[in-house]
Amino acid sequence: MAASSKSSFYNNKVCCPYHPECPLIEDYSAGDQICPECGLVVGDRVIDVGSEWRTFSNDKAGVDPSRVGGPENPLLNDSDLSTMIGPGTGAASFDAFGVSKYLNRRTMSSSDRTLINAFREINGMADRINLPKMIVDTANKLFKEVHDGKNLRGRSNDAIASACLYIACRQEGVPRTFKEICAVSKISKKEIGRCFKLILKVLETSVDLITTGDFMSRFCANLGLPNAVQRAATRIAKKAVEFDIVPGRSPISVAAAAIYMASQASNDKKTRKEIGDIAGVADGTIAQSYKLMYPHAVKLFPENFSFVTSVDQLPHM
Repeated sequence: MAASSKSSFYNNKVCCPYHPECPLIEDYSAGDQICPECGLVVGDRVIDVGSEWRTFSNDKAGVDPSRVGGPENPLLNDSDLSTMIGPGTGAASFDAFGVSKYLNRRTMSSSDRTLINAFREINGMADRINLPKMIVDTANKLFKEVHDGKNLRGRSNDAIASACLYIACRQEGVPRTFKEICAVSKISKKEIGRCFKLILKVLETSVDLITTGDFMSRFCANLGLPNAVQRAATRIAKKAVEFDIVPGRSPISVAAAAIYMASQASNDKKTRKEIGDIAGVADGTIAQSYKLMYPHAVKLFPENFSFVTSVDQLPHM
C-alpha cells in the first residue's frame, strides 16, 4: 500500500515509520521506495536515472521513435544539444495553406558545423586504418584547438584533420607514415606535411622522433614474417643506426631495407616490391639503404640467427 501519509523523516531522511533504521530499496522500474522488512511503499514517483535501453531501430517500419539523442560532445560550443522535428502527419501539423507549422531551424552555428564535419572525417580515416578511439579523441582535440585559434586560415579543413590524425598517432606512440594517412585521405602528402609543421608551431607542441622500431612489428606482421625474422630485422636496423651506416636515411627506408636483408637470409624471402608496398617506400629507396648496409651485414645480424642463405650469398646491389 502507498504510505505517503504514514511516511516520516528520520534524521532528515525518508524512512519507514515502523522500521526507521532499515535502509529502503529503490524499485526503479516502478519508481517506488520500499521497506524490505514490511514491504511498505514509503515513497513513489522516484526518477529513474538509468538509461533507456530499449531501441526501435530494427523495427520494420524504418522509423526509430527512441526518446534519447546522441551523446553530448564537450568539444562543441553548444554541446550538440539540438532538437530535430519530424515531418508532420496529421491535419493539425499544417496551416490553412498547407505549409508545415513546425520546421527545423538552423540553430547550429557554422563553427560547430565545421567541427562536426571534421570529426566525421577524422573518424572515417581512423576506421579505414583501424585506429582506436583514443587516437580519434586526441585528433579531435587537436583540431578543436587549431580551429578555435584561427591560425590556419586558408588551409583546407580536410588537410588540417589529416595532419591532426598524423600528430595524434605519433603522440600516442603508434605512428603512421604520411603515405598511410594519404591513402585514407583526399589530401596530398605535401599538403598534409605543411599543415603538420604549422600545427606543431601554432600549438607550440612537439612529437617524439620516429624510429625503425615504431614500424617494424607492423610491417613484418603485414608481410606474414615469423618472429625470428622480425627480431633479426629489428636488430639489423638498430645496429645500422648505431654504427651510423645509413646517415640521412629515413627510419622507414632503413626498416624496409632491414626487413629485406633478414628475409633474404631466411626461408621467408620477400622481394623489395612486396616490402615497398607495405612500407610505402619505393624499390630504389630500399635498394639504396640496403646497399649501404650490405658490407656490414656480418656484424648486423644477431649471433644466434639461423641462416638459410649465408651472408656472402645475399643479393648484391
